Amino acid sequence: MILALTRSAKSASLNGMTTRAYAILAVFDGVVCFFFIVYAFFVPHSHPRTVGSDLLQGVLAGVGLGFFTVYVLGKVKATKVNGWVTIFGSGVPGNGIFLRAACAQVFPGPVNVPEEAMYWTTSVDGTGHALLGERDYTMHFPAGKLPPNDAFWSLTMGNAKNRFVANRINRYSVSDRSGLVPNADGSVDIYIRKTSPADHESNWLPAPPGRFILWLRVYIPGPAILNGEYAVPPVVEVK
Repeated sequence: MILALTRSAKSASLNGMTTRAYAILAVFDGVVCFFFIVYAFFVPHSHPRTVGSDLLQGVLAGVGLGFFTVYVLGKVKATKVNGWVTIFGSGVPGNGIFLRAACAQVFPGPVNVPEEAMYWTTSVDGTGHALLGERDYTMHFPAGKLPPNDAFWSLTMGNAKNRFVANRINRYSVSDRSGLVPNADGSVDIYIRKTSPADHESNWLPAPPGRFILWLRVYIPGPAILNGEYAVPPVVEVK
């Protein structure tokens, strides 16, 4: 059952279900399950109960409550800062089946132990507005504030369905290995937009039309990340 919940959670994310729609579905599911359980076990019935009907009710209630539990657990465990969402410890061995399903709902992809890799994702800018290819954005990393790591980090772009979209320079991510050019003060700006910024193409992450999603991956993260002290800077719309 939980495997099915995990797959459905991944499918929902990959098929572009909005956070709002998923939340409404989960809350509706929880309310229906609550009334279903009250009706089934606490309301007197004139017709006799059978093993078959009890089994069917139990399966339906179990699936519904499992779905709702995964949604609530994902909300409780997720950490959101500057629009970026992560779950600390999502790949730790021994995590319960519900937590693993919640992680799959938040992160529709591979998840490792924190000491190996940490992931953040966002579909909104720092003010909570949806990321759109028709707008221009920047991410500003102050000097010395790039994601601390002992391997490498990368910022990856995907459309609303988490898929790469072709662009003229065939670039789908930028990283500490992609030739980012720092500013004079040592800070680094990443330009997220459809068209190339003048004199800054080395720091350009091409955006697709419509909504898009960003993923930040840090491999062999430093202590500041593992301790929850590092804050990923927001994606800021350029007015």
